[in-house]
Amino acid sequence: MSGQPDAVIRVMVVEDDPGMLERFAAALVRDPRTRVVEKVRSGREALARLLLVTPDVLLVDLGLPDIHGTEVIRFAARTLPECDIMVISVFGDERNVIASIESGATGYVLKDCSDADLVARILELRAGGSPMSPGIARIVLNQMRSGGTVARTGDRRGAGDDTLYSLTARETDVLRLLSRGYTYSEVGERLGISMHTVTSHIKNCYRKLAVHSGTAAVTRAAELGLLRSGGDKGSAD
Repeated sequence: MSGQPDAVIRVMVVEDDPGMLERFAAALVRDPRTRVVEKVRSGREALARLLLVTPDVLLVDLGLPDIHGTEVIRFAARTLPECDIMVISVFGDERNVIASIESGATGYVLKDCSDADLVARILELRAGGSPMSPGIARIVLNQMRSGGTVARTGDRRGAGDDTLYSLTARETDVLRLLSRGYTYSEVGERLGISMHTVTSHIKNCYRKLAVHSGTAAVTRAAELGLLRSGGDKGSAD
């Protein structure tokens, strides 16, 4: 989320169907809060353009003609950590949903959503949420309750980090303050960091802890004993 509430959200759309591509783009163009910075129809084109346009949000289909959308998601999650990733797909099956989340997506909506709902979900995503169509959310919850593969989201880290749930000192500081009832704004003031940086840390915690809300992140971290010691200062960003 940008530290400036009025900032326009820059969106890159990856969709192979030309009709759907134009529909999504038109919906985003109509809303003054969003702007389309790139439209591509293949996964490899997306990989080539992502680092050039550095979007705030990547809206990506899974069934691309050359590579699977999860490859694009993994690349974006690894190279553009500030970019929020949302899947928009006709595939609502467990395999695709879990694979997308494990690859780095924090939102997942089906293509039968309305244009207004699509824009609303993108705004929610950029505000720090993890918007999902109701059926998709049920799949994720069922996986988490059963201890399924989605619980290994934390595996997407650099080589040499063997701890499944490895939070940085600053991420731990942020969660510890949230657990004490501080708002995002108050957390930023207390740690001397911007709201944008606070939100970035929270999103990293979502991915590492395989959760989709701040409350769930705090709960999971507490269950794992990650909030037991240390002050509020933490290490540098």
